[in-house]
Amino acid sequence: MASQTYLQAIRAAIGEEMARDPRAFVMGEDLSIWGTANGLAEEFGAERVRNTPISEAGFVGAAAGAAIAGSRPIVDISISSFIYPAMDQVVSIIAKSRYLYGGQAKLPLVLRLVMYYGLGVAAQHSDRPYPMLMNVPGLKIIIPSNPYDMKGLLKSAIRDDDPVLCFEDCNLWTSRSDIPDDEYLIPIGKGDIKRPGDDVTIVAIAGMVPQALKAAKVLEQENVSAEVMDPRTLVPFDRELLLDSVRKTGRLVIVDPANRTCSAASEIAAIVAEEAFWDLKAPIIRLTTPDTHIPYSPVMEHGLYPDADKIIAAARQTFA
Repeated sequence: MASQTYLQAIRAAIGEEMARDPRAFVMGEDLSIWGTANGLAEEFGAERVRNTPISEAGFVGAAAGAAIAGSRPIVDISISSFIYPAMDQVVSIIAKSRYLYGGQAKLPLVLRLVMYYGLGVAAQHSDRPYPMLMNVPGLKIIIPSNPYDMKGLLKSAIRDDDPVLCFEDCNLWTSRSDIPDDEYLIPIGKGDIKRPGDDVTIVAIAGMVPQALKAAKVLEQENVSAEVMDPRTLVPFDRELLLDSVRKTGRLVIVDPANRTCSAASEIAAIVAEEAFWDLKAPIIRLTTPDTHIPYSPVMEHGLYPDADKIIAAARQTFA
């Protein structure tokens, strides 16, 4: 057992899977200069650590072809907003090919997308675009909130025969977890209860999980027992874990750093409204980022996102 950061867990997962499977390789912009691929070229050679031109449509399309041909590419998109130039490749080719070819083609590839928000990098670099990709059949989406989950989920994603999008929250980079020395995998599609509770369910996504846990500690001092659920995977989503929690607590707060309209929070709320409505003791509350582009000013930006204080207020509201 050793303590690792979020970034170290990513590097460890990729390195272990490349050592295990010679079909796995990494590709992306400036991999030899910075990022979680440092040292991989020296270990595995330039053929398996490929620097690409600044052309997301080009190298994501190349990854799709490599996957269909039998390789297992791990593609570093870097900033998640950079997925937009490659949307045609992702939506029209990667998500659909297995279906279009009647299951004869597999697309075992991973797209890694880092969500840079809260850093004053302005509108074109600060998006959290996982909700729009949840709407695309054929894609799996993981969104780990700590190093332990990151390593286990990323290893599962690399081994999966379907395309997996791995959204990584930069605000978690320095977080630490104890990582077992022995190999482990976390199944895609299984959520986790980060803190059990009886009075209110708080579903938190990505960097909102630490904020939810912080809020739960404060609520405990008010004799409110908050259960914190981390979906870990948005597609497929662990519906039963969510419903079991809400049926126990009767209250639901969903904390999602993406924009409000058509958000992951909206889908989670809909699941509960359709399948556990009569178990609710209070209206569902969604805490999200407003439907606005992210300003450059840090003072303006930081107030947009959910945080522990907003979660505490929302949880209290469910008892009003």
